[in-house]
Amino acid sequence: MAESVPTMDNSDEEFHDAPEFIPELYREEGERTPPTSQSDYVPPPGEEAVLNATSKAWQSVTEPNPPAQITVYQVSSESLSLRWDAPAGEVERYTVTCCHEGDVVQESTNTNNLTLSNLKPGLCYSVLVSTQLRDGRISKPAETSTKTKTHVESLLEDLGLQKLFPEKLSLSTLLQIDKKTITDEPAKCNSDLPWYFLKKLMMVNVTARNVKRTSECESSCNDPLLNLANLVKCTNLGDTLNPLDVITALFLCSDGFVRQELALKMSMCQFSVPLLLPNCDTKQCTLTLWALRDIVKKYRPRSLTESKGFIEDRIVLSELPMISFVRLGECSLSKSEMLNKLLSNSQQYHDTFVHHDMECGDSPRRISNGLVEITWYLPCGNKNMDVFSEPVAIANLRGDIASFETQFSFLCETSEAVFVFFDTLDSECELLTNQHHKAQIFLVGNHQSNRFGIDALQKVATKLGLTNSNILLKTKQMNDADFVKTLRKTVSNVVENSKMKMSIEQMADIGHELGIWVDEDSSACQTAKKNADAITAEIQDILQYKEAELPLQGQIWKELTRLEKEECRLRNIGSENIEDYKSDLQIQKMELRKEQNSHDISNAMTCFINAISSPEIERCYFLKWMRMNLDNVSRQKLSDLRERYKEKCKTPENKEEIKDIDKQLSNSSLGIEHFFREMGQIYEASLSLPETDQSRQQLQHLPKLCAQLLLDGFPLELVDGEASNIPLRWVSDVLSQLNVLMSHKNKILVVTVLGVQSTGKSTLLNTMFGVQFAVSSGRCTRGAFMLLIRINEDVKESLNCDFMVIIDTEGLKSPELAQLDNSHEHDNELATLVVGLSDVTIINIAMENSTEMKDILQIVVHAFLRMKEVGKKPKCQFVHQNVSDVSAHDKNLRDRKLLIQQLNEMTQAAAKMERKEENMSFTDVMEYSPDTGNCYIPGLWNGNPPMAPVNAGYSETVYELKKNIIHILGSCQSSANDILEFTEWMKSLWNAVKHENFIFSFRNSLVADAYMKLCTEFNKWEWEFKKEMYKWVTKAETRINNFDTVAEESEISDMSECLTQLKSEACTVLSEWETKLLDNLKQYFKQTEGHVYLVEGYKEDFASSAKSLMREMKSSVVNQLTAAADIRQGMTELDTIKENHTKKLEGRVCALIEECRKQKVKMTEGELDQEFDKMWTATEKELSFSKQKTTNIITKVSLSLKDNVSRKGSHASQLLNQRSLKDCGKVPFKCTADGVWGKIKHEASKWFNLEDQVKALQKLADSIIASCTQFVTERIERKTNYHDTHIQEILKVIDEKLHNNQDVKTGIEFEVSLKQHICGVAARRFQKMHEDFVNANDPSRCLNQNKEKFRTDFKDVFHDRDQCQKKAEEFTHCCLKPAVEDFVNRSLGPDIIGEMLTDHRFSARMFFQHSVLLDLLKKKDFKQYRSYICSYEEYVKKWILNQIEERFSKGSVTFEFEDRHLQSRIRSINDAVNKAKTDKSGNLKSFVKNVCRELGDKLVISQDALSAFMILNNADQEQFADWLTECVKDMAQVLQETFKATNIQMKLKDLHVNPQNELFTQLIGCGKQCPFCKAPCEAGGQAHSEHFASLHRPTALGRYRWSSSKKLCTDICSTNVVSINSFRCGATNGKFHPYKRYREIFPDWKIQPDESLKASDCWKYVLVTFNKEFAKAFDAEPADIPVTWNMIKREQAEESLKESFNIK
Repeated sequence: MAESVPTMDNSDEEFHDAPEFIPELYREEGERTPPTSQSDYVPPPGEEAVLNATSKAWQSVTEPNPPAQITVYQVSSESLSLRWDAPAGEVERYTVTCCHEGDVVQESTNTNNLTLSNLKPGLCYSVLVSTQLRDGRISKPAETSTKTKTHVESLLEDLGLQKLFPEKLSLSTLLQIDKKTITDEPAKCNSDLPWYFLKKLMMVNVTARNVKRTSECESSCNDPLLNLANLVKCTNLGDTLNPLDVITALFLCSDGFVRQELALKMSMCQFSVPLLLPNCDTKQCTLTLWALRDIVKKYRPRSLTESKGFIEDRIVLSELPMISFVRLGECSLSKSEMLNKLLSNSQQYHDTFVHHDMECGDSPRRISNGLVEITWYLPCGNKNMDVFSEPVAIANLRGDIASFETQFSFLCETSEAVFVFFDTLDSECELLTNQHHKAQIFLVGNHQSNRFGIDALQKVATKLGLTNSNILLKTKQMNDADFVKTLRKTVSNVVENSKMKMSIEQMADIGHELGIWVDEDSSACQTAKKNADAITAEIQDILQYKEAELPLQGQIWKELTRLEKEECRLRNIGSENIEDYKSDLQIQKMELRKEQNSHDISNAMTCFINAISSPEIERCYFLKWMRMNLDNVSRQKLSDLRERYKEKCKTPENKEEIKDIDKQLSNSSLGIEHFFREMGQIYEASLSLPETDQSRQQLQHLPKLCAQLLLDGFPLELVDGEASNIPLRWVSDVLSQLNVLMSHKNKILVVTVLGVQSTGKSTLLNTMFGVQFAVSSGRCTRGAFMLLIRINEDVKESLNCDFMVIIDTEGLKSPELAQLDNSHEHDNELATLVVGLSDVTIINIAMENSTEMKDILQIVVHAFLRMKEVGKKPKCQFVHQNVSDVSAHDKNLRDRKLLIQQLNEMTQAAAKMERKEENMSFTDVMEYSPDTGNCYIPGLWNGNPPMAPVNAGYSETVYELKKNIIHILGSCQSSANDILEFTEWMKSLWNAVKHENFIFSFRNSLVADAYMKLCTEFNKWEWEFKKEMYKWVTKAETRINNFDTVAEESEISDMSECLTQLKSEACTVLSEWETKLLDNLKQYFKQTEGHVYLVEGYKEDFASSAKSLMREMKSSVVNQLTAAADIRQGMTELDTIKENHTKKLEGRVCALIEECRKQKVKMTEGELDQEFDKMWTATEKELSFSKQKTTNIITKVSLSLKDNVSRKGSHASQLLNQRSLKDCGKVPFKCTADGVWGKIKHEASKWFNLEDQVKALQKLADSIIASCTQFVTERIERKTNYHDTHIQEILKVIDEKLHNNQDVKTGIEFEVSLKQHICGVAARRFQKMHEDFVNANDPSRCLNQNKEKFRTDFKDVFHDRDQCQKKAEEFTHCCLKPAVEDFVNRSLGPDIIGEMLTDHRFSARMFFQHSVLLDLLKKKDFKQYRSYICSYEEYVKKWILNQIEERFSKGSVTFEFEDRHLQSRIRSINDAVNKAKTDKSGNLKSFVKNVCRELGDKLVISQDALSAFMILNNADQEQFADWLTECVKDMAQVLQETFKATNIQMKLKDLHVNPQNELFTQLIGCGKQCPFCKAPCEAGGQAHSEHFASLHRPTALGRYRWSSSKKLCTDICSTNVVSINSFRCGATNGKFHPYKRYREIFPDWKIQPDESLKASDCWKYVLVTFNKEFAKAFDAEPADIPVTWNMIKREQAEESLKESFNIK
């Protein structure tokens, strides 16, 4: 960036750094002092310097101006560019001088810019620019200063790595997934090259060193026309970079862990790796001991050929002879190319070293001269293939040894032999002769070179005392092959006779002596090494060490694992009581935890925990040292055991030996995971201590330590492969801390690999993601490990996650488990877990073994099928390894078809085993396409190891697989989990796995939470729909009740036509709502948030519930409309009679008034009364009052009952005819064990400890009778007439209740007698209701009811009194007020329900159940518990009612609702009055009719009251209207006061919609209860296909007792379903049936195993608390309470409730 330098003007500032040497060109005669420097600012390399040169001190009138604004830019190590502003005048040229301490570079130019070359790197230069005009005058120079870059700085800037030189590239940055790692963009500029190289290298691609960027002129080169100039231009690209410079730059810019990774991957590619890393700026080199430490090599020297043994060791510890190759001066022989030929056998050539003829190998090296590379030749034991029979290290020094004496000295000190390549030798050659060589010197010359001198060679050889065997000359008769053969023979002799073998670790001492830095010398590395050595140095015998230093994870942990699984599976229970058995297991677990806590933390673990608590860099070094040290300790023994194991596995009869070796393998294995495993056990054991215990508190930081390591890129052991268990609390707390450390960036996607052991799963992941899962033969993966890879910002949006989790697993059907009893079980557990956790599962298949392939596919299909059952549908990629043919994809079309066929067969078989639908294909359980879901990967090695590089086809195919997997993840419809959700999945999956049976089911908190949200939403939609329908029905009933009255003017004159129209409208509204509900459901499942995909399986259930709701609502609406229409139709005739009577009576009264007025005598009140009574009596006698007939309701009910029962068959009809309905229901309904068989069965049920059939029937009958009685009461309270729909609804309730309780064997006799009883009682009550209704509407009674009103009106008219106010009050009080009150009562019910539903306790069934049980726990009242258990519906209804009364007890909320409805009707009345006023007819009757007509669809105005109001009404319309407005206002105030004064209990009685019943219906759901413990179903919607309950109870609370002891039974059905126990009941016809297969008997029920083993703590606590009370109530002896139940506190019971119902 340009920097302005201040002009000098007349400033008094001092300026420094003026050059001592100024060329004469700038001096004028007599001038002795050089010009003062204009600035002491020396810009750093890369910045531009700008100079404003206008010094008045140098200017005179005659002098030309110097250049202005000098800018320095494009500064490199050897050049810089200048530009400046041209001064005034005609300039002939500019002279530019650049000088540093006597070194001067001077050039002239006629333009105002110039590039100066041949500068020295890293120096500060003064730059002077003067102007020469055409007249020869020369200006004073303008001056600035700048500094050239060093070689390293220059190259790093070209590569875009300048920021990484001080900061260093870290492993987490290197491994993160960004656009560069998943796109195929070639390197277009130099700054792309390092990342291109790293991307390829991390994928172990042997083409990584091809660092040529895309040429800008390729198009010109490919020009079809002849253009030689372009061809020449294209082939001389000049600015390409040498691969060695890129490698050196990356090593300089990387931290120690990246260097290790680079060296390891380069070694796998059979590239040479840096041994001495130069820094050409500082002339200092570094021995890369640490970088090479991770390389482990396996080879077979000649001595082990016969025994087929091998050596496997860390390369820096291997003492091998080293042969070094160096160059002296210029050499026409390509040393590196010769080395490549030397190391390659005749079958395959490989470029180990970069050489001149490789791509970009001819580019000048800028910073890599002085680099010493090393590689190793390692024999395979085959003499026909081995170049050397013994292992040897080959070192290669880049550059002339004359320039790199330190490196040469190092090689001479550490090598067995040094081969010096030369063309010409100085006869003195002090460099060679003055060295105190430990190494043999071999001179390698090219006799074909023109510069070759035999005399000089003779002198040097003599001085060095060399013989002919030490001199290799490529003569004119030799070609390269011959020369290489000679060279190979010489090297081979040296190797075979070597006396000096040295490990790289030993070379460090020599390096120190020569002043060479060693990368391990940093304090962090050395401290970490010291800490690691302190731990591992104590290891003599691994098994003894583990028992002494890591005691918690041995037999104790395995026993804990066994107990945990047995607690879930109950395989060894025998005849023992389940809960007692489980209690014993829990006590054993507590004892084991006590035993763990009795151990002090060992010295090794104390050191380990302290070391990982150190600062980040030191911690990373420590863990690396630990891993390497432990690998070194166990490698020797493990490698040998592993080979023996493989041999033994070839012959299956060696089962015992295989088991023995397997045990030895486990015992001899010691890795860093064992220390973390111990740490986890220490932590878990501490949690069993009291919270205040100091030991526990001191260990609380351990999860955070481990979480930080996970974030740093270290793997976390999920599944302990040796114990086959997850330390759930430890792993959960680590992940919880990880979530805290991640803050909001905690979204993850998971990739897992599954496959047979030793098929390269870990290698596949390592290649794909550049990670380091253990792959060496001595350390196979056991269990499952997870590792985090950061997602870069540039792909975060497309992947919608922050991290990718990679899970590596041990092999399924693994050889070490194949012969063991629990092999299949172990594989199933692991596969189910990792498939459940992953978003994409890679299935690694070795195609050559079809049996193993079928085994693994079977396991995988089961795992995927189980995931489908819990709503997760992972993606899958099949990887077929060792398929090398380029046409593999096409050729394997048949194989793919066979594979999908096998998968389909296995899916069907698995579905059958898992009790699922049989016609199921593989694609039903997971997303898989045979064409895109398969990847064919060639073999890993290109040739025979150990000298074979990784196959380029392998890494390229794996790269394509990686891109495909990331594409799949990016296109996932479901949202990524966060860490806590991942943890929840893991916990619930593992708990489900521990309960393993073929029937696999679980509901974790994520599923429960998603289900609860769905239920809550559906309940909202359902209530919104119901509320709207209530409003619609209210309006429709209002229209029906006002039909054919003054309030309803309609074109329709027939009620049936009106009813048909309303039914049609109802169907339209219902259809619209059905569509809306289903659309809501559809949209809900489209969203990506909230884990909706987990409850996808319930979508159809809720759709069915919506349709079922519509059917029920349609039936209800039609019944209500029909009943209202029929009752209104029945009232029409009565209304006509009443109207005629009223008119006739009005005429007589009017005649009496006229008659009295004619007497012209003032009549007293008594006389008027007397005349009125005479007239009334006479008129009454004239009117015909035929007695109103009542209907025989019992007959109508009998017909409806007969119609209902006739559908049950002829036997039911016969039973019905045996008794008259009028005789039924007079005595309480009692169930008895009638008949001999009934008595036998009754006794047998006691003997078999089945639920007493008679008691069960009585309980059911009582429940149904209570529901029907409440229905009848509600209908009677409405004081309406009877309608057939009333009894039809009662019969519907009975049928539904019987259907929902099919587990109780009822029989047709029970059903018929129960219906007769209920209908008999209902018929009598309905008869009374009907008669009361007829009596209330009797015309004679109605007329006499209004007699006094007629009398008063008669007197008013006679005396000509003003009736306006009185009539207005009468109309308001008798007509409007009852109508308004009725409307409020109709509307208030839905308001109360809506308000209650805003309470979260009423938002979903599970919340509701939790609230009821929590309330019970708090009350601690046995009577309440008994009521809840024995009379669930009754108790719940009362509880709901209590909640309603409590919520609305203050009245303010209900008053708000009432007042809102009141005000809406007041507004409607006022609007109607104002509109009626516009009619100026002056007729009061027409005015009132107009008002009523306006209110026709809003209020139901009593026709009797209206008729009575109309007679003898002579009020003035206008005055009446005014008074009416006032009266309405008064009415509103009166009603408001009434509303405030009325308590909630009274209000509830008058409501048309009963909130208690509606809430009960919505929250009780289907009403089904668990067939074992009677826990209520909590499934959402009405039409769900499966029932479930979150919380099951001890069967004692379902009245179960042991037949022999009569003691209450403590078994819990959620435990029974995973036990080996059996049950029998009426549904099994008294035969025993295994609990595990309960769904064969109760297919609609899904009983989840008690996953946490604490879920039922609430009911355990209740039984313990009220054991004696329940025993007495159930006529039994108290239960034998398991010991651990007595330890449960109320707080734990409440906590178990929260956990069971997923309450956060």
